[in-house]
Amino acid sequence: MLSEPREAGPTTALMRKAYARWAPVYDVVYDKLTEPAARDAVEAALVGGKRILEAGVGTGLSLGYYPKDAEVYGVDLSEDMLKRANRKVARRGLTHVKGLQVMDVCRLGYADASFDAVVAQFLITLVPDPEGALDEFLRVVRPGGMIVLANHFGQDAGTVAKVEEIVAPLCEKIGWSSAFKAARIEAWARSRGVTFIGVRPTFPGGFFKILRMQKPG
Repeated sequence: MLSEPREAGPTTALMRKAYARWAPVYDVVYDKLTEPAARDAVEAALVGGKRILEAGVGTGLSLGYYPKDAEVYGVDLSEDMLKRANRKVARRGLTHVKGLQVMDVCRLGYADASFDAVVAQFLITLVPDPEGALDEFLRVVRPGGMIVLANHFGQDAGTVAKVEEIVAPLCEKIGWSSAFKAARIEAWARSRGVTFIGVRPTFPGGFFKILRMQKPG
Protein backbone atom coordinates (compact mmCIF):
# COMPACT_ATOMS: atom_id res chain seq x y z
CA MET A 1 0.00 0.00 0.00
CA LEU A 2 2.91 2.36 0.69
CA SER A 3 4.54 4.18 -2.18
CA GLU A 4 7.96 5.78 -2.09
CA PRO A 5 7.86 8.68 0.41
CA ARG A 6 8.63 12.14 -0.91
CA GLU A 7 11.03 14.45 0.87
CA ALA A 8 9.43 16.95 3.21
CA GLY A 9 9.92 20.65 2.59
CA PRO A 10 12.15 22.88 4.70
CA THR A 11 9.23 24.46 6.61
CA THR A 12 8.55 21.20 8.43
CA ALA A 13 11.64 21.52 10.66
CA LEU A 14 10.18 24.41 12.68
CA MET A 15 6.85 22.62 12.96
CA ARG A 16 8.55 19.50 14.35
CA LYS A 17 10.29 21.61 17.00
CA ALA A 18 7.00 23.23 18.00
CA TYR A 19 5.22 19.86 18.26
CA ALA A 20 8.09 18.47 20.35
CA ARG A 21 7.50 21.26 22.87
CA TRP A 22 3.73 20.68 22.87
CA ALA A 23 3.81 16.88 23.09
CA PRO A 24 4.22 16.57 26.91
CA VAL A 25 1.25 18.85 27.69
CA TYR A 26 -0.94 18.34 24.61
CA ASP A 27 -3.40 15.91 26.19
CA VAL A 28 -3.86 18.03 29.30
CA VAL A 29 -4.67 21.13 27.26
CA TYR A 30 -6.80 19.65 24.49
CA ASP A 31 -8.39 16.36 25.60
CA LYS A 32 -11.72 17.43 27.11
CA LEU A 33 -12.00 20.59 25.01
CA THR A 34 -11.75 18.76 21.69
CA GLU A 35 -13.37 15.42 22.58
CA PRO A 36 -16.92 16.21 21.36
CA ALA A 37 -15.66 17.54 18.02
CA ALA A 38 -13.32 14.57 17.64
CA ARG A 39 -16.14 12.09 18.29
CA ASP A 40 -18.32 13.91 15.75
CA ALA A 41 -15.52 13.78 13.18
CA VAL A 42 -15.02 10.05 13.70
CA GLU A 43 -18.75 9.41 13.32
CA ALA A 44 -18.83 11.44 10.09
CA ALA A 45 -15.83 9.59 8.67
CA LEU A 46 -17.32 6.15 9.35
CA VAL A 47 -20.20 6.99 7.00
CA GLY A 48 -17.70 6.45 4.18
CA GLY A 49 -16.44 3.10 5.46
CA LYS A 50 -14.17 1.64 8.12
CA ARG A 51 -10.75 2.02 6.55
CA ILE A 52 -9.66 5.42 7.83
CA LEU A 53 -6.62 7.66 7.63
CA GLU A 54 -6.18 10.08 10.55
CA ALA A 55 -4.04 12.87 9.10
CA GLY A 56 -2.28 14.72 11.89
CA VAL A 57 -3.14 12.07 14.47
CA GLY A 58 -1.00 13.79 17.12
CA THR A 59 -0.94 11.97 20.45
CA GLY A 60 -3.83 9.77 19.36
CA LEU A 61 -6.59 11.42 21.38
CA SER A 62 -9.32 10.21 19.00
CA LEU A 63 -8.04 6.70 18.28
CA GLY A 64 -10.16 5.20 21.03
CA TYR A 65 -13.37 6.60 19.52
CA TYR A 66 -13.32 4.19 16.56
CA PRO A 67 -15.14 0.84 16.71
CA LYS A 68 -13.09 -2.33 17.06
CA ASP A 69 -13.93 -3.46 13.53
CA ALA A 70 -12.47 -0.30 11.98
CA GLU A 71 -9.05 -0.21 10.33
CA VAL A 72 -7.32 3.00 11.28
CA TYR A 73 -3.97 4.38 10.14
CA GLY A 74 -2.46 7.55 11.56
CA VAL A 75 0.23 9.92 10.36
CA ASP A 76 1.84 12.94 11.96
CA LEU A 77 4.82 15.17 11.34
CA SER A 78 5.98 14.85 14.95
CA GLU A 79 7.79 11.77 16.17
CA ASP A 80 7.33 13.01 19.75
CA MET A 81 3.55 13.09 19.32
CA LEU A 82 3.50 9.64 17.73
CA LYS A 83 5.49 8.10 20.58
CA ARG A 84 2.66 9.09 22.89
CA ALA A 85 0.07 7.81 20.44
CA ASN A 86 1.84 4.45 20.24
CA ARG A 87 1.84 4.19 24.02
CA LYS A 88 -1.92 4.81 24.06
CA VAL A 89 -2.49 2.11 21.47
CA ALA A 90 -0.47 -0.42 23.46
CA ARG A 91 -1.89 0.54 26.86
CA ARG A 92 -5.53 0.49 25.74
CA GLY A 93 -5.28 -2.47 23.41
CA LEU A 94 -6.51 -0.53 20.37
CA THR A 95 -6.13 -3.39 17.91
CA HIS A 96 -8.09 -1.50 15.24
CA VAL A 97 -5.13 0.89 14.89
CA LYS A 98 -3.06 -0.78 12.18
CA GLY A 99 -0.19 1.69 11.86
CA LEU A 100 1.19 5.04 12.99
CA GLN A 101 3.86 6.73 10.90
CA VAL A 102 5.87 9.93 10.76
CA MET A 103 4.70 11.62 7.57
CA ASP A 104 4.03 15.05 6.10
CA VAL A 105 0.33 15.34 5.22
CA CYS A 106 1.29 17.29 2.10
CA ARG A 107 3.40 14.33 0.95
CA LEU A 108 1.52 11.21 1.93
CA GLY A 109 3.32 7.95 1.24
CA TYR A 110 0.15 6.00 0.44
CA ALA A 111 -1.12 4.74 -2.88
CA ASP A 112 -4.11 6.31 -4.62
CA ALA A 113 -7.58 5.34 -3.33
CA SER A 114 -6.20 3.59 -0.20
CA PHE A 115 -8.90 4.71 2.26
CA ASP A 116 -12.65 5.01 2.69
CA ALA A 117 -12.18 8.33 4.49
CA VAL A 118 -9.53 10.80 5.55
CA VAL A 119 -10.02 12.69 8.82
CA ALA A 120 -7.99 15.77 9.77
CA GLN A 121 -8.67 17.25 13.20
CA PHE A 122 -7.42 20.71 14.17
CA LEU A 123 -4.83 20.48 11.40
CA ILE A 124 -5.79 22.22 8.19
CA THR A 125 -5.20 25.76 9.49
CA LEU A 126 -1.71 24.79 10.68
CA VAL A 127 -0.15 23.28 7.57
CA PRO A 128 1.88 25.61 5.33
CA ASP A 129 -0.08 24.52 2.23
CA PRO A 130 -3.71 23.65 3.11
CA GLU A 131 -4.72 23.12 -0.52
CA GLY A 132 -1.74 20.85 -1.04
CA ALA A 133 -2.77 18.75 1.95
CA LEU A 134 -6.35 18.57 0.66
CA ASP A 135 -5.06 17.42 -2.73
CA GLU A 136 -3.26 14.57 -0.98
CA PHE A 137 -6.38 13.64 1.03
CA LEU A 138 -8.32 13.54 -2.22
CA ARG A 139 -5.71 11.36 -3.87
CA VAL A 140 -5.59 8.69 -1.17
CA VAL A 141 -9.35 8.46 -0.55
CA ARG A 142 -11.33 6.09 -2.77
CA PRO A 143 -13.97 7.29 -5.25
CA GLY A 144 -17.10 8.06 -3.26
CA GLY A 145 -15.06 8.31 -0.06
CA MET A 146 -15.19 11.08 2.55
CA ILE A 147 -12.90 13.89 3.65
CA VAL A 148 -13.78 15.14 7.12
CA LEU A 149 -12.24 18.18 8.82
CA ALA A 150 -12.76 19.13 12.44
CA ASN A 151 -11.51 22.64 13.03
CA HIS A 152 -12.23 26.17 14.02
CA PHE A 153 -13.23 28.24 10.98
CA GLY A 154 -13.79 31.97 11.36
CA GLN A 155 -17.26 33.48 11.01
CA ASP A 156 -17.83 36.23 8.46
CA ALA A 157 -20.24 38.25 10.62
CA GLY A 158 -22.51 38.20 13.67
CA THR A 159 -22.04 37.80 17.41
CA VAL A 160 -19.66 34.85 17.12
CA ALA A 161 -17.45 36.86 14.75
CA LYS A 162 -17.21 39.66 17.34
CA VAL A 163 -16.22 37.19 20.06
CA GLU A 164 -13.61 35.74 17.72
CA GLU A 165 -12.06 39.17 17.31
CA ILE A 166 -11.67 39.48 21.09
CA VAL A 167 -10.06 36.06 21.59
CA ALA A 168 -8.09 36.10 18.32
CA PRO A 169 -4.64 36.73 19.88
CA LEU A 170 -4.97 33.70 22.16
CA CYS A 171 -6.47 31.46 19.49
CA GLU A 172 -3.77 32.27 16.96
CA LYS A 173 -1.09 31.11 19.41
CA ILE A 174 -2.58 27.60 19.36
CA GLY A 175 -3.38 27.49 15.66
CA TRP A 176 -7.07 28.45 15.64
CA SER A 177 -6.95 31.47 13.40
CA SER A 178 -10.30 33.14 12.75
CA ALA A 179 -8.86 34.49 9.52
CA PHE A 180 -9.19 31.02 7.98
CA LYS A 181 -12.74 30.64 6.62
CA ALA A 182 -14.58 27.50 5.56
CA ALA A 183 -15.19 29.29 2.25
CA ARG A 184 -11.54 28.64 1.39
CA ILE A 185 -12.13 24.89 1.67
CA GLU A 186 -15.35 25.18 -0.28
CA ALA A 187 -13.51 26.99 -3.09
CA TRP A 188 -10.93 24.20 -3.18
CA ALA A 189 -13.70 21.57 -3.38
CA ARG A 190 -15.38 23.43 -6.22
CA SER A 191 -12.12 23.64 -8.17
CA ARG A 192 -11.54 19.88 -7.81
CA GLY A 193 -15.08 18.72 -8.54
CA VAL A 194 -15.49 17.51 -4.97
CA THR A 195 -18.95 17.52 -3.37
CA PHE A 196 -19.01 20.00 -0.49
CA ILE A 197 -21.59 18.44 1.85
CA GLY A 198 -21.51 21.20 4.41
CA VAL A 199 -20.30 22.56 7.73
CA ARG A 200 -22.04 22.01 11.04
CA PRO A 201 -21.24 23.42 14.47
CA THR A 202 -20.14 21.33 17.40
CA PHE A 203 -18.93 21.88 20.98
CA PRO A 204 -18.12 24.34 22.48
CA GLY A 205 -20.98 26.55 21.35
CA GLY A 206 -20.22 26.09 17.68
CA PHE A 207 -16.63 27.32 18.01
CA PHE A 208 -15.47 24.10 16.34
CA LYS A 209 -17.00 22.88 13.10
CA ILE A 210 -17.28 19.56 11.29
CA LEU A 211 -16.75 20.04 7.56
CA ARG A 212 -17.61 17.16 5.21
CA MET A 213 -16.76 16.55 1.56
CA GLN A 214 -17.15 13.58 -0.76
CA LYS A 215 -14.93 12.50 -3.64
CA PRO A 216 -16.80 11.85 -6.88
CA GLY A 217 -17.70 8.17 -7.32
